[in-house]
Amino acid sequence: MQITHFGHSCILLDTGAARLLIDPGTFSAGFESVQGLDAVLVTHQHPDHLDAERLGPLLAANPDARLIVDDGTSAQLGDVTHETVAPGASIQVGGSRIDVLGGEHAVIHPDIPVISNNAYLVDGTHLHPGDAFTPPPAPVDVLFLPTGAPWLKLSEAVDYLRAVAPRTAVPIHEAVLAMPRMHYGRFAELGPRETTVRVLDRGEATEI
Repeated sequence: MQITHFGHSCILLDTGAARLLIDPGTFSAGFESVQGLDAVLVTHQHPDHLDAERLGPLLAANPDARLIVDDGTSAQLGDVTHETVAPGASIQVGGSRIDVLGGEHAVIHPDIPVISNNAYLVDGTHLHPGDAFTPPPAPVDVLFLPTGAPWLKLSEAVDYLRAVAPRTAVPIHEAVLAMPRMHYGRFAELGPRETTVRVLDRGEATEI
């Protein structure tokens, strides 16, 4: 599977059977020129996961792409054609299967209401958890690992990495950090022995 990281939480997965863009948000760049998409998936409504201003041109450039979102995002899309999915659903996009996991965004602060959050498991091998520490139902090859956010601290991300123990961990959700490489080093140091931490060059397709 080819993976392209456009910064922060935005990932393009080319499975060979489908081209899937996840979380094209305000902190990401370069996804605007992507074409040939089968689906755009959004984990939740926060703008760093969905840039409303760039969504229209992205969909116009990919007229056959399905827009697949959680219920909180759905409420904000107005008349934009989309599909709403919830945890427990399994959908087919092209020749790839997407299992919807999770349900809730991680707690930022007790005074901030918790919103919905979909995690997406692609072909049973690649897990994008959105803004939560969602466990997969079975071992995965690749975990897109949240690195820095108002809702996490490094020790929690390390514990999540240890619990999932993927073959490869690809750090994402790093745009809020001035020096994310310090966190990447801790992932490599403290993560499972069997896990390789791969920091992807932004905008470069990488086979993993």
